[in-house]
Amino acid sequence: MAFLGQELEPKGQKILGTPRCVKDLLEEELFEHRRDLFTEVDLVFFDTASLYFEGRGGESIGKRGHNKDHRPDLYQMVVGMALDVEGRPICCEMWPGNTADVKTLIPLVKRMRERCRLREIAVVADRGMVSKATLEAFEKSDPPVRYILGVRMRRQKEVNSSVLGSRARWFESVPERNNAKDPAPLKVKEVWVKERRYIVCLNEEERRKDAHDREAILAHLKEQVRSGDKILVGNKGYRRYLKVEGSGHFVIDEKQVKTEERYDGIWVLRTNTDYNAETVAQAYKALWTVEDIFPTTQSILETRPI
Repeated sequence: MAFLGQELEPKGQKILGTPRCVKDLLEEELFEHRRDLFTEVDLVFFDTASLYFEGRGGESIGKRGHNKDHRPDLYQMVVGMALDVEGRPICCEMWPGNTADVKTLIPLVKRMRERCRLREIAVVADRGMVSKATLEAFEKSDPPVRYILGVRMRRQKEVNSSVLGSRARWFESVPERNNAKDPAPLKVKEVWVKERRYIVCLNEEERRKDAHDREAILAHLKEQVRSGDKILVGNKGYRRYLKVEGSGHFVIDEKQVKTEERYDGIWVLRTNTDYNAETVAQAYKALWTVEDIFPTTQSILETRPI
């Protein structure tokens, strides 16, 4: 790993302010090996993970930040991985451990374009990578960066009202399962808000599970509230359904219960691609390939402890 991080000669050679190292050269050579005259990266799947340092590790890149491993006491770094549509890694990048996910996507795209000599690129990423600044940068890029990005349904007013409130008809992409090995059911619909294109996706199986889980939580909560148990307020899953009355007692927030029902089995995507709604939804679901590669590399490469 120290060999992969060695800076290349001549010293000081940089891409977007980051010194080029052996890792960069190997990634570029591997990508070049499978390039042909018409090579474009139709879809790039991107996600991040964190690795923490033990002992005296992490003096340079190690910072304290949002620790996904629940070790806020240790320094960490953020690792980003980009895969192509065949599930083959294109590159990985590293940032200080206090770098927010929303600040990783734009630098990754810029470095890929420069290092791999790509003009056309389409990025698929989860909702944690999205910000208004990111979308504006993608749209203003020359040529524009195409994207399929998850959005936060509860926090974005436009999505919560206009998109989820749309009465557009559902299209059944994948029917209900006949046996456990069949693909998960999927319905999609396209919603436009001015020039912004959204794809709303629904998994009926997941919708029923969400409703069942909520009913179980509410049944347990009602028992606890009747007995005056306030300890459950520390549980995020329970706390969202509680409110305080004027007398200071906890009661079930029926309005919030009805609000949560709107999100059962639903996820929303935003895209500027010309793919049909079904293709957009299936592309986003393929993000599991990059999410799966992190535990795989951690076990095979034994990246812990550092």
